[in-house]
Amino acid sequence: METLNLALFVVEAIAYFVLMVTLLHFRHRLGLGVFLTALGVMHFMETYLAAVFYVSLPFGDVSPGSSVFFSGKLMMILMLYLQEDAATVRQPIYGLFLGNLLTVGIAWVLQLHQPLQMSTNHTPDVDFLKEMGWLMVWGTALLYVDSLGIILLYEKLGDFFRRRVVLRFLISGFVLLTFDQIGFFAALHYFLDVPIAAFWGGWKAKMLAVCLYAAMFAFYEYRIRRGGAAGSARSISDVFGDLTFRERYNDLLERTGRDMLTGVYDRTRMEVEAPLMLREALKQGLYATVLILDADHFKDVNDGYGHLQGDEVLKAIAARLGTTLRSSDRVFRFGGEEFVAVCPGTDHEEGLLLAERLRWTIATSVKTPDDRPVTVSIGVATADEDGVDFTAVLTAADGRLYAAKKSGRNCVVGRSVVKLS
Repeated sequence: METLNLALFVVEAIAYFVLMVTLLHFRHRLGLGVFLTALGVMHFMETYLAAVFYVSLPFGDVSPGSSVFFSGKLMMILMLYLQEDAATVRQPIYGLFLGNLLTVGIAWVLQLHQPLQMSTNHTPDVDFLKEMGWLMVWGTALLYVDSLGIILLYEKLGDFFRRRVVLRFLISGFVLLTFDQIGFFAALHYFLDVPIAAFWGGWKAKMLAVCLYAAMFAFYEYRIRRGGAAGSARSISDVFGDLTFRERYNDLLERTGRDMLTGVYDRTRMEVEAPLMLREALKQGLYATVLILDADHFKDVNDGYGHLQGDEVLKAIAARLGTTLRSSDRVFRFGGEEFVAVCPGTDHEEGLLLAERLRWTIATSVKTPDDRPVTVSIGVATADEDGVDFTAVLTAADGRLYAAKKSGRNCVVGRSVVKLS
């Protein structure tokens, strides 16, 4: 029986990963909301199973809810961060936390009712619902800490294992799920009197789940995502749609204001769109962060290898910006070797993390013909803390870019913060 349970454990982990990664992979076609909704719907089942459903495995008694589904959720959040950013990651966490608080509140109100006994076999258990609500609130609070921790640890591990993405993914999962097992099991023991003996079995199961998820992440990262599987063949209806006047008109409109060399938006379009983006973000009560990025010693590239090779470097930098930033962000060529990114819904700390990811990505993947790394310096400023209009925020970011250059280049400078390589 234990062997069968272990086989089912592996099948559950694989099925969860395949489903969620499929939704994440095709989020630009299906919408990110499909992935986030699926993530949220699983939360109640995870908590319920962690409270009452345990199976026997060779290394102890384990709940699939905690070891398979919650572990998978945390690793999915890290994958979401790698493909989007921290501003996107916080949305499902806030939503889960508020929804669980509402569950607890409703459970208290339901206690005031006098429910009818509609079936002799089913008696309403409001106390259990209330306990589940508090357990979910505690679990979501832990999830918030776990999510911040796994992102920060993943980034920090980049200082030691820059190119070993899967190893960083694996170590981050090991550390944060160990922390989570301690915190969540304490709540299980307090609210539901789950025996201490279940702690070690659950921890071992989470470590096994992380290994499974890391192996599948490696396959996805190197064989699917980087292999270009996202660009699947379009349907015939899409091809015919391209022949319509409306499609051609929209395509022409999209190309207007593009920099001919790099393909990003040009400075003229920045002067029109960027102020509107900042105003709209502030109107919605959101932050908006501006990054200004400059290639270090770019004149040496032009002088040493020629302007055509310099153009290739600029195109490579623009490509990294396009793959690292979110679809809601905008990248503009400011002039020469300078680029500006406008990131609505991103606060200053998130902007610093994003800028550091950009700096690291470019330094480790963009090379000169003799295989020397191309580095960038980045200044970061945020509305409304550094100003309420785009000109003021851009000026603040430009001043910090200058400070980054004076600090030795290849670094990120924000408000009183310098992050060196």
